[in-house]
Amino acid sequence: MNDTPGMDPAGEPVIMDDGTAQTPAPVGLSVVAQDQMAAFLARVALFADLPLVYLRRVAALGAEEVYARGSLIFKEGSAGDKLYLILSGSVRISRQVPGMGEEALAILKAGDYFGEMALIDDFPRSADALAHEACRLFVLNKDRVADLLFVDRDLAYDLLWTFVRTLSARLRETNDKMTFLAVSSRF
Repeated sequence: MNDTPGMDPAGEPVIMDDGTAQTPAPVGLSVVAQDQMAAFLARVALFADLPLVYLRRVAALGAEEVYARGSLIFKEGSAGDKLYLILSGSVRISRQVPGMGEEALAILKAGDYFGEMALIDDFPRSADALAHEACRLFVLNKDRVADLLFVDRDLAYDLLWTFVRTLSARLRETNDKMTFLAVSSRF
């Protein structure tokens, strides 16, 4: 049952006196929490260039998830349908290397994000994500983000260009690492 002022108990939008439609916040994320989340999103590289009005729209889509240390967030090869932003704690991104075991690719901290590729393609996860420390994550579901981007073309344009820049930077970083490994293995 939704006890938010201006909402009907079923959580459906209510037409307010001024004619605007008020839509309920996602379960567990109040309007105040949405404003706090928008402020957090403004500090995350993926969303930092977006205006506040867009940040509020994105914040309204998500929900928090909590993981204990060592918990599996997702496994390599599983279907990807969420983007994760780290509110607190840390997350280890790794792959299992045959004959060697786990190879940590990155340790991500508060303010970092992962799983963004799931929002733009339908390929399986490319690595495991584990709670390196107990962590709180803000999670954006692919379908909800796609719906928002479909109805708000300006937001879609700005966000997708940010994705392009992010993925380009990660590709350049990978190229630099591969070049370093190729050069260092010759000596």
